[in-house]
Amino acid sequence: MKPRILIIEDNEQNLYLLTFIVEKHGCEVQAARNGQEGLEMACRIKPDLILLDIQLPIMDGYTVTRKVRSNTDLDKIPIVAITSFVMPDDRDKALDAGCNGYIEKPINPETFMEQIKQYLGENK
Repeated sequence: MKPRILIIEDNEQNLYLLTFIVEKHGCEVQAARNGQEGLEMACRIKPDLILLDIQLPIMDGYTVTRKVRSNTDLDKIPIVAITSFVMPDDRDKALDAGCNGYIEKPINPETFMEQIKQYLGENK
C-alpha cells in the first residue's frame, strides 16, 4: 500500500515540486492550499505523513500542528515543517508546536525523500 502524504502548501511551485518528488518515490499525495483546508483534509483522510508549510493563509502551520496534536484520531501522524522560516528559534517554535521534523526551503530535490523517509517508517 502506498504511503499517503498530505502536503499543506499555498505556493504553487513549491507544491508542484514536493508532489513531483514524493509521487516519483511511490507515495500518494493529497494537497491543501491553506491551513484550515489542510486540517479538514487531515481529519478526513488520516494521512501517513503531513508536510506542512508554516506561513499559510487562514490558519498558520503552528496552529494546524497544535490542532492535529490535540485530536486523538490524528495525534500520532508525523508532521514535518517545510518552511522558509530559517532563524534559529523558528525550528524550535515548529518543534514546540508539535512538528516531528523541520526542513528549510529551498529543499534539495536530491536529498528530500531521504529526509522524510524516516517519518514514514521502515515498512513504507
